[in-house]
Amino acid sequence: MKSFASDNYAGVLPQVMEALAAANVQHARSYGADEITARVTQQFCEAFGAQARVYFVFNGTGANVLSISSATQSFHSVLCADTSHIYCDESSAPETFTGCRFFALPANEHGKLTPEIVAERLIRPGDVHYAQPAMLSITQTTEYGTLYTPQEIRALADLCHAHGLYLHMDGSRFFNAAASLGCSLADISVGAGVDILSLGGTKAGMMFGEAVVVFNEQLAKNIAYKHKQVMQLASKTRFIAAQFGAMLQGELWRSTAQHANAMAQQLHAALSAHSAVRITRQVQANAVFAEIPRHWYEPLQQHYPFYVWKDSTHEVRLMCAWDTQPEDIAAFSTALAGMK
Repeated sequence: MKSFASDNYAGVLPQVMEALAAANVQHARSYGADEITARVTQQFCEAFGAQARVYFVFNGTGANVLSISSATQSFHSVLCADTSHIYCDESSAPETFTGCRFFALPANEHGKLTPEIVAERLIRPGDVHYAQPAMLSITQTTEYGTLYTPQEIRALADLCHAHGLYLHMDGSRFFNAAASLGCSLADISVGAGVDILSLGGTKAGMMFGEAVVVFNEQLAKNIAYKHKQVMQLASKTRFIAAQFGAMLQGELWRSTAQHANAMAQQLHAALSAHSAVRITRQVQANAVFAEIPRHWYEPLQQHYPFYVWKDSTHEVRLMCAWDTQPEDIAAFSTALAGMK
């Protein structure tokens, strides 16, 4: 059974499996002091620039907690979209571990924050009664599967830096964004003014693991200690690093993300052919949002799981992954045609 619920449901890329097996042959030094981690770290520098510092972590929540904690103290606040994963879907872990207040800002119809929206919260500097903003966090791709362009990121970065804030990017589907925009990884991160990036690997086809990539030297000073403190320093770091090495080698991430994005476009076309279905969001990466009749949920989900995004409007989210195939979409479309 193939699922449209999440790209997390997909298996592991064969190249990643091979990299894991290769890393399992010999003993190696622990906690990232091994040759594999050193080699992959160099790959990150080649992709993002020589100033990049990479810290491998177990999961996406850990990546976000590490990123945010590296830039804040407990009297600070973090600005984010009201739809963001760090605000809605991480069980308050970022707030719990950092002690920061999170201010959720209204995302626009595309799921994005704009400088005008952010500027409204840049108030009361130096007021001891107010949690001082220290960081803005944006998501790429957004929770609606839409994209921030390099220019949009730069505008937010410039605003942040002018007011003494850091810009964090939650990039759980960062590879899909770069593939869709046809740009380099650096173009929509360090090249656009991002200070620190949570880089997702699992949704892209890894077995486990994410990375925090630091571009701002101020944040690089103490993050190694935070890495340990927030319980994200793996003793066998090489098994996370090796997977990223496979993803970066020959830009494997680009071809697999392009495939997932292309499948979303096919799914969009298939759904659009059904009169009872209404596409609700722009399809820019590997997500399709649509409104379908409520009574279709259960019979469809028995064979093709998906998430209900907003039950009040019957909006559902359908995700494509590196292993989604045209025949999966055709079969789902046939199932839709059979609904009454």
